[in-house]
Amino acid sequence: MSNNRIKKLSAVAMFCALAFALTYVKIPVLFLSLEIKDSIIVLCTLLFGPISGLFIAVLVPFLEMVTHSSTGVYGFVMNMLSSVTFSMVTGLIYKYKKSFYGAIVGLLSGVFAVTAVMVLANLLITPYYMGVPVQEVAALIPKVLLPFNFIKATLNGAIVLLLYKPLSNVLKRTGFFAKKQATEIQVPTAKNTARSIVVTVIAALVIIISLVIIFFVLK
Repeated sequence: MSNNRIKKLSAVAMFCALAFALTYVKIPVLFLSLEIKDSIIVLCTLLFGPISGLFIAVLVPFLEMVTHSSTGVYGFVMNMLSSVTFSMVTGLIYKYKKSFYGAIVGLLSGVFAVTAVMVLANLLITPYYMGVPVQEVAALIPKVLLPFNFIKATLNGAIVLLLYKPLSNVLKRTGFFAKKQATEIQVPTAKNTARSIVVTVIAALVIIISLVIIFFVLK
C-alpha cells in the first residue's frame, strides 16, 4: 500500500471519527434533533472524493445506531438518507466541476436535494415509526419539517463553506495529500483573498441566521 493511500485512509478515518463524535451533539427542536455531522461528511467528500464520502455517510449513522441512538433502525435510515444525499449530490457535482462556482452549485444543490428527500422520507417512513396517519405527518411539513430540514442543511452547508479552504490548506501543508492531488477550490490569485473574506462572512452570517431561526422561530 502506497504512502499516499495510507495518508488518505488515515485522514478519512479522522473525518469519520469526528463525524461520529458530533452525533453526540444534538440540539432538540420540538421532536427533531439538529446535528452538524453532515458538514464533516461533506467536507470529507469534497477533499477525498465521493467514494470516501459515501463510506462514512453510511458508517457513521450505523455506528450511531449500535451505540447510543434511541431511534434504532428508523434513525439509521433517516440519518443515512440525509448524509448520503447531501454528500453525494454535492460531491459528484464538484467532482466534475472543480471550481469555486462548482462548489457553490454543489452545496446549493445538496441543500435542496436533502431537503426534498427528507420531506419525502418523513411522509413515507415516519407514519409507520410514530404510528400516526400520513395526513398527520403531512400537516407538519409546511410548519415544521420543511423549514427544519432546509435550515439544517443550510447550516451544514455554511459550515462546509467556512471550513473547506483553510482545512484543505492545512491538509496539504501537513502532507495528507500531494499538492497536485489536492481537490482544492481554484480561484484566480488576484481575487483569492477578497473572495475568501466574502465567503467567510457570508457563511458566518448564514450560520448565525440559521441558529437564530432554530432557537427563536421553530422552538
